[in-house]
Amino acid sequence: MSQESEDGVHTICPYCGVGCGLQLQEGDEAGEVNIKPWFDAPVNEGALCIKGGAATEVVDHEERLKEPLIRDGDEFREASWEEAFGRVTDEMERIREEHSRNAMGFFGSSKCTNEENYLLQKMARRYGTNNVDNCTRMCHASTVAALRASLGAGAMTNSMQDLREEADVYWIQGANPSEQHPIAHSKYFKQAALEDTFVVQIDPHANKTTRDADLHLQLKPGTDIPLLNIVLKTVLDNDWVDEEFLDERTEGFDDVAETLENFDLEEAAETCGVPLEDIQTAAEAYATADNAAIFTGMGMSQHACGTDNVQNLINLALMTGNVGRPGTGVNPLRGQNNVQGTCDVGTMYNTLPGYIPVDDDEKRAEVADVWGFEPPADEGLSNVEITQAAGDQIHGLYVMGENPVISEPNGNEVVENLERMEFIVVQDIFMTDTAELADVVLPATSWAERGGTVTNTDRRVQRMRAATRVPGNTKHDLEILSEVGTRLFDEGFEFDSAEDIFEELRQVMPIYHGITYDDLGLEGIHWPCYEEGDEGDPYLYEESFDTENGLGKLRGVRHQPPKEVEDAEYPFVLTTARLEEHYNTGTMSTRSPTLMRRTGENFVDIHPDDADSLGVEDEEYVKLVSRRGEVVVKAHVTDDIKQGVIWSTTHFPDSPINRLTNDALDPVAKIPEYKASAAMVDVEPNAQPGD
Repeated sequence: MSQESEDGVHTICPYCGVGCGLQLQEGDEAGEVNIKPWFDAPVNEGALCIKGGAATEVVDHEERLKEPLIRDGDEFREASWEEAFGRVTDEMERIREEHSRNAMGFFGSSKCTNEENYLLQKMARRYGTNNVDNCTRMCHASTVAALRASLGAGAMTNSMQDLREEADVYWIQGANPSEQHPIAHSKYFKQAALEDTFVVQIDPHANKTTRDADLHLQLKPGTDIPLLNIVLKTVLDNDWVDEEFLDERTEGFDDVAETLENFDLEEAAETCGVPLEDIQTAAEAYATADNAAIFTGMGMSQHACGTDNVQNLINLALMTGNVGRPGTGVNPLRGQNNVQGTCDVGTMYNTLPGYIPVDDDEKRAEVADVWGFEPPADEGLSNVEITQAAGDQIHGLYVMGENPVISEPNGNEVVENLERMEFIVVQDIFMTDTAELADVVLPATSWAERGGTVTNTDRRVQRMRAATRVPGNTKHDLEILSEVGTRLFDEGFEFDSAEDIFEELRQVMPIYHGITYDDLGLEGIHWPCYEEGDEGDPYLYEESFDTENGLGKLRGVRHQPPKEVEDAEYPFVLTTARLEEHYNTGTMSTRSPTLMRRTGENFVDIHPDDADSLGVEDEEYVKLVSRRGEVVVKAHVTDDIKQGVIWSTTHFPDSPINRLTNDALDPVAKIPEYKASAAMVDVEPNAQPGD
């Protein structure tokens, strides 16, 4: 344990990607921890949202896993660590021998540290496969893909601080920071709005962010491209283009201009369901500002055209020269406290640590020099592709801290496929819906027991520090991964501490190479940081982009309807989002009494006119049905949602909305289309959740 001061241990909140700091004090027993404000925390200065304030409620929860479990028929029995480790390694070796090196899949976790995810992806590559992925495939994979291809790095271009101080316009599309990143909203977005920053929000659902926006464009789900093409066409027609920036620092503008040459503004506005004049007002505000910043979220990325959605945001920023200085850029708001770092360290099917493509022979050889083995060069499967191939190409699965049964789309099929697997091992802190299907369950580390580094949404690498001991017969995630790796491969996985792992990680990741634990201190460092002593880069691309020729890439894109659209049988567009008081699949947040008191069950928002036509009363239970499944939830009748659209959340395992969502994938980023599925609302007397 690292006691930083008499006031407690400094660490990082386990929930969203803002990276708020807090202090923990340990009680007399393992798991007894109390939160104190960390007023000097660099991101939040002591402020915490409702989730952060309640985060300790899961640490010593009575349902924490405390012993290894092995399936015995239809039941689990407690086992020793020796038996559990033996079963895991024997089965993994058997699967490789009987099938192939690509018959295993590995799921990393954005709730875990950089060091833990680094070890997991290294284990997968030593096993011989690139079938390794993480939850970015569910949230921002398309954002990462578009930013990497067009600008160079799959991350926020700017820091929250410079955006707060320098931006004149905030363009927030497909994000609701007030609920999804509450401290970022209260300390940055809302304060900027109070100081005359003009805020445009583009979202199908009116929400808490809308209240602080100057202009809300309430579009139909799946129409972000035509809306942005109206914006781009308006910029072109009014000569608001930054010609000097385009000429000196970009390529591809002609392709955008050609795409928009015969573009029908009125028709596109009708497609979006937004008045044309409102879109053009927003375009003028952004394009004529001194500094304009774009923020994007899962409302943009979780589409089968998600990569193109984000590309159009990049087009807007590049055409107006709003990249490469404070108060500008394209800035994805990441959803989990280490989803940025989990991608950084290579927990993806197509990149090694530091975003090195797996088929880059020269860079792969450099990684091999450090690792002592050459990672495979063939691109692996994403996590959705792994579950889709379960029982056919994929026969074994190692899941660390993820819950695909609830998080992945077309959930009923996910369960059916996982039940066909020969072997599943789950490493987690609770018995999740996925763990219920496992053959071995390994009790792991909660956030308050964890030491290592995490990387927040604006690329700030920070240290987490353990404040309490692991409960019962639990082991630290790093200890589990080191033991499994050593048993499988004899060497390369024996580390004494998280810092030792970070030292190896630095050797294969140029963007982290200059970062040391000592330099991180309590402030953290923004990557890229190439040499020790560097302070890192709060904003990117001041002089050039990190592309092959140093130029930013524009590319024209055209409207692509969702893969599944409403019809007579399924007349509604179902879209999903998150709540301020809950988190992802609810593994932690639904076990928090404080958070459950705020919202204790799932619901669906329905427009009053739709409710009238269906005969649905407010607070009545209804059955939502799609081509893939059905779920019972409570109806909230509200004009916050557009007519013809219904809106629900994915946080509640007893009402799993992802039974309904579509598993069609973006062809580039392989992210599912959560944001637009065809559905119907069935009014059934006495329906209850779980029916």
